[in-house]
Amino acid sequence: MSVQRLAVVHLVVHLVVHLVVHLVVPFQRQAYLRHHHPHMSSTLELLSNDLASAVDRAAQSVVAIHARRRIPASGIVWRDGIVVAADHTVHKDEDIRISRPDGADVRARVIGRDAGTDLCLLRIDDASTGNVKLTPASISTALLRVGQLSLTVGRPGADATASFGVVSAVGPAWRTWRGGTIDQFIRLDLAVYDGFSGSPLVNAAGEVAGLCTSGLSRGAAVAVPSITVNRIVDQLLAHGGATRRGFLGISTQPVQLPETVRERMAPIGADVPTSGLMLVDVRQGASADRAGMLLGDILVALDDQRMEDPRDVLAMLGTAAVGRELRALIVRAGAPLTLTVTIDEMPAR
Repeated sequence: MSVQRLAVVHLVVHLVVHLVVHLVVPFQRQAYLRHHHPHMSSTLELLSNDLASAVDRAAQSVVAIHARRRIPASGIVWRDGIVVAADHTVHKDEDIRISRPDGADVRARVIGRDAGTDLCLLRIDDASTGNVKLTPASISTALLRVGQLSLTVGRPGADATASFGVVSAVGPAWRTWRGGTIDQFIRLDLAVYDGFSGSPLVNAAGEVAGLCTSGLSRGAAVAVPSITVNRIVDQLLAHGGATRRGFLGISTQPVQLPETVRERMAPIGADVPTSGLMLVDVRQGASADRAGMLLGDILVALDDQRMEDPRDVLAMLGTAAVGRELRALIVRAGAPLTLTVTIDEMPAR
């Protein structure tokens, strides 16, 4: 038999196998289930239909945001005229084109950003809507549990896309590498598609439980819970598009405290730390500089809270810290020293 005939035979066999696997076997499996397990078959169909309905419901509040090169990002109509998106996907502030679920385009502008939580707030231009109101999402602020079904609904173009999986891990409130506080850690086990960041995390009832982003955790799909999104939206609207966050003006590196230094600190208190944060940069004119902190100082505590990791400093610099005076315990030239530092507001980027 010639090589050409072998190739044709191989192709025909491949097509037959493909048809059997993808058409005949599923059909036979469904027939078997309907005959032997009718309740299971109907349950699966109901579940499938319920998930499709949840996607349809959520998709009415998902828009495409054309504010970066190539693929648009997704956004959620959170409130009347307000769209929430992932901050890292919105690369400009004015004259942003937004594609509605019905395919029409409207214009919007950025009215607030919070890089710490990777959230961006956009306001839709009323003049461009043609008196057509976008449907705000139905929001759920209930905390999620491991194993719950998870749906994400994105709009990286004219049509909506969906991905299905489970909540693979949850945890307590956490602080991002950008300094923002997230009220619950949520990791998702599902496919990450184009337009994932900014898409809603949807529960089985079609309610939005959070906003998905790939900008806060490398190599993992995470979600910002709705309770956090609500808090940041309220702050941005109340403070003219900015969230207040404390600022010390230092860069640090964890170090171990020598035994001799710990012995000198013993008279200060019984709980002597074993490590601290060495100041490797002090921004001129910022809080730490004005308080007298110097390069090479070791920050040991702020208001009696140990400073052993750079995230410990960020945890002390929330909204309430702006303008407050904190006691800073440092080690300089091997000796303990207490300074008073007044916390600045983080400057705009």
